[in-house]
Amino acid sequence: MLIRDRLDVLFEDEEFAGLSPDDGRPGLSPGRLALVSVLQFAENLSDRAAADAVRTRIDWKCAIGLELEDPGFDHSVLSPY
Repeated sequence: MLIRDRLDVLFEDEEFAGLSPDDGRPGLSPGRLALVSVLQFAENLSDRAAADAVRTRIDWKCAIGLELEDPGFDHSVLSPY
């Protein structure tokens, strides 16, 4: 939460605009997913554990700017395996 309070948004979605196609259904925020990857690395978590942290931990929800009621996402968003 301290990171979010002091730095606000670390990764802007516009930074990742060239990595996604222009057509099709919009995906999850690439900036949020990048921050999830940073937190995942910092805590040495698997993809499943990181996705679970997004669903269940208030500190992670605050850090990545989600509402407390947000259901999070499936672990396969981080890796197809």
